[in-house]
Amino acid sequence: MITEKKVEVIKENHSSINLINKEQLIKILNQQLADTIDLNSQLKQAHWNVKGSNFYTLHQMFDEFASETLEFIDIIAERITALGGVAEGGVVTVSRKTRLESSLGNFQVEESVVKELSLKYQQLSSSTREAINFSEDLRDAATADLFTEVVRGLDKTLWMLEAHIQ
Repeated sequence: MITEKKVEVIKENHSSINLINKEQLIKILNQQLADTIDLNSQLKQAHWNVKGSNFYTLHQMFDEFASETLEFIDIIAERITALGGVAEGGVVTVSRKTRLESSLGNFQVEESVVKELSLKYQQLSSSTREAINFSEDLRDAATADLFTEVVRGLDKTLWMLEAHIQ
């Protein structure tokens, strides 16, 4: 999960977390940021393109879920900068770093779009749980708490997606 690239940390940041842990936390946060931005993008793509008898319901639902992910993106990016790092949320960086597969394609089959999105949520929820553990290992309860808040929201949305196709 953590790449070898050295993270630049602003020296003026006076957080009580040691520099080595900050660098690791920023890497973890930037990875989750890339994955969450990608999920948001895929939700918007589904929102714009879904077709079928449940169009209106799914169109609204996907937009609501995309709005929620924007909140996650913001708190993750702000935590990165609070630790003295740079939030890497550009399109090129996100497309290079994301671990989510871009497999949404058949927007005519509503159930397949919902299933694909639920798989994305499962993947991001799992990696967020790993990020909680890494944050705890690095003795940063605040970042672990942030990821706990994110995973709570991801799990709720995953439940809603899965309930929609049962």
